[in-house]
Amino acid sequence: MMRWKLNPITITFALLVTFFAGVSGPSSSMAQDKGLESLKQTGLAFRSVAKKVSPAVVFIKVEKEVTTQGSTEHFSPFGSPFNDEFFRRFFGAPPQFQQPHRTPKKRQEVGQGSGFLMTPDGYILTNNHVVGGADRVQVQMLDGREYEAEIVGTDPGSDLAVIKINESDLPFLKLGNSESLEVGDWVLAIGNPFGLSHTLTAGVVSAKGRSGIGLNDYEDFIQTDAAINPGNSGGPLVNLDGEVVGINTAIFSRSGGYMGIGFAIPVNMAKDIRSQLIEYGEVRRGRLGVYIQDMTKDLADSFGLKTAAGILITQVVDGSPAEDAGLEQGDVILKIENDNVDNVASFRNRVALTAPGTKVNLVILRDGDRKNVKVKIGQLDPDNSPLTGRQSDLHDIGMSLQQLTPELAERFGYSGERGVLVAGVESGSLADRAGIKPGSLILEINRQEVSSVADARKLLGAGKGKNQLLLVKHGQGTRYVALKVEP
Repeated sequence: MMRWKLNPITITFALLVTFFAGVSGPSSSMAQDKGLESLKQTGLAFRSVAKKVSPAVVFIKVEKEVTTQGSTEHFSPFGSPFNDEFFRRFFGAPPQFQQPHRTPKKRQEVGQGSGFLMTPDGYILTNNHVVGGADRVQVQMLDGREYEAEIVGTDPGSDLAVIKINESDLPFLKLGNSESLEVGDWVLAIGNPFGLSHTLTAGVVSAKGRSGIGLNDYEDFIQTDAAINPGNSGGPLVNLDGEVVGINTAIFSRSGGYMGIGFAIPVNMAKDIRSQLIEYGEVRRGRLGVYIQDMTKDLADSFGLKTAAGILITQVVDGSPAEDAGLEQGDVILKIENDNVDNVASFRNRVALTAPGTKVNLVILRDGDRKNVKVKIGQLDPDNSPLTGRQSDLHDIGMSLQQLTPELAERFGYSGERGVLVAGVESGSLADRAGIKPGSLILEINRQEVSSVADARKLLGAGKGKNQLLLVKHGQGTRYVALKVEP
């Protein structure tokens, strides 16, 4: 019998060959199979949600007659084949080139978006910027059926709207619980981007409670990386159970297209608003009557607080529910109805969605002492303006102005600026046709700086019958606007 003599190096090499053969053999194959099976199961889950949800998602087409100056030309840097309100709302108005005054002309403006059925008898939830002010609304379903829809109610403050079609036994979606969402959860967006009907995209919840973005008066957005594009507005954001957890509303983009950051209105906010829109046709919001700001560490130190908890009252409006309840400048609001107050945005939303006439308990800190204060919530003005305090109306132009306070400057992003704030704009007015929006800042009138409402009224009054040149800032953009105020 022949004997093999093996040295230690040979034995070690043989063991290594056996080991790697095992790694790349059946065990490795089993791991790959498990990975593929997991991916297949995820795909099946997406497929199941798409089949369940798509029949209740609708394609919305709108028409609106608008009046424009015959000389005004618009240029879209985004190259969209649609005159989509989404672009104007979230990427800024296109440049306008003013020519000598001509007779106003009427034209039909066409837009599109998405929505979803929330009841079997035809109630549809969508965005206000999709259907607000439309003369005609058409709805198309997955199976090709088309309906004329009526606008039940709109709410510019939250950018939500309810429309209705005359039909019964329709597929509809269940409204879930957006509070149960966690960062990292799978979500799916379904809508009609660029007119491509019933498109599904998948992603995760990237963040919750996004506010201060400047899109709506009342913000508490869900941030997602599920692809959202123009035309997705108003469509549902759903979880893997097919329940609606958000209403797709906007994207952050520097190019006009998807860049991985989308925003959806949480469905829990939408539940309260849709009920009021169906019942009243509008939202009746609560009002406290205070200016407030977030508490910082430096402010907390100044007020003798150990942590930067609560929010700070910087001003109490005369004759407001807050004044009636005895709230004072410098009070720190710590709780509302046993719930901690974390920031200005969430507190404003909470008050706004509280029914007028409701009594709520606030826990405040005043001069180091904790106090309980009962407040009877008032009702916000019907125009749903986020601004409170004294305003001055310019009826011949169709807008109201308000003095720019440090609090308003910080809220609207105009810190360090001088000017007067546009508090409201009347639909179809001279100001509206010129593209002036609520929240804009008027810096100059006829090349003269403006620092007060009185200045603005004086300059505009002196120029009646002539072309008025306004320098207006909105967000980060500044442009000149020419107005002719009739004598």
